[in-house]
Amino acid sequence: MTRPSGGAGYDSAMATDLHPDAHLPSGNVSALGERISFVVFWAIHWVCLAAIWTGISWRAGIIAIVLYFLRMFAITGGYHRYFSHRTYRTSRAFQFLLGLLGTTTVQKGPLWWASTHRKHHKYSDTPEDVHSPRHRGFWYSHVQWITTGDHVVTDMRSVRDFAHYPELVWLGKYHFVPPLVLAGLCGLAAGWSGVIVGFAWSTVIGWHATFTINSLAHVFGARRYETTDTSRNNWYLALLTMGEGWHNNHHHYMNSANQGFFWWEVDLTYYLLRGLAALGLVWDLRKPPAYMLERNLVGRPETAPEAAAAAQSPADAYADAA
Repeated sequence: MTRPSGGAGYDSAMATDLHPDAHLPSGNVSALGERISFVVFWAIHWVCLAAIWTGISWRAGIIAIVLYFLRMFAITGGYHRYFSHRTYRTSRAFQFLLGLLGTTTVQKGPLWWASTHRKHHKYSDTPEDVHSPRHRGFWYSHVQWITTGDHVVTDMRSVRDFAHYPELVWLGKYHFVPPLVLAGLCGLAAGWSGVIVGFAWSTVIGWHATFTINSLAHVFGARRYETTDTSRNNWYLALLTMGEGWHNNHHHYMNSANQGFFWWEVDLTYYLLRGLAALGLVWDLRKPPAYMLERNLVGRPETAPEAAAAAQSPADAYADAA
């Protein structure tokens, strides 16, 4: 579905001109806030063991499954394909809903997530990469990059296209509120089992499923395209993360709303985005042009000078502007 104008678009140059660095909100985090985040991250892991005492009710199990897929989409379709790469357009109201749902994953706010991810693409598999298994090893790329405190600050310059929305800044500042509310609702629906199994289990499983793209999708899998990093396509990770496992595709052409480029590459996130487009909630879903599907194939690298420009993504442009 295509709309000619309106909504939250992807013209970063306009956002940069209207909102220069001097007017950007602060992305700093207090030392106390950093320590609290560290404690909460590991505490939720340990809390999962409380299921020994609460038991696993059928209602809590259903909640856990629903929340896993719902919040995985919040990351894949919201934080990643919208806030990080802007592969489609939506309204300001639905943009906020995507950000709100994303905060319930306990992966901070949309501005922090997008700024960190854009840095990953700018420096992918170099020493400056946020979570490169090539340079830091499995454990750092999987989870330690979060727990060390090296990347707690939101680089507002790299997300100037979103930093002028006060509601998104608010979500970043109070990102702990929606998860607390959700945990409470799980408790009301299924008691302590709902909190432990429904909320905590689905949160931790969702974390580590997401993190496998950082730690495993640059190590295991097949490479269709010659990219400057070690990204790979992994069908198992694609099923686990609703399409994110087609990681080599993604690093080849980051503008695309679909990461499964061919019909046999299952991409549940893209199917849901198509459904939302049919409802008019999102529009202008980008797909790779036909010539990009055949460009820079492994064993047949292209040398045309326009190749790099054609593969340029919003993330690259924003990072360069920073």
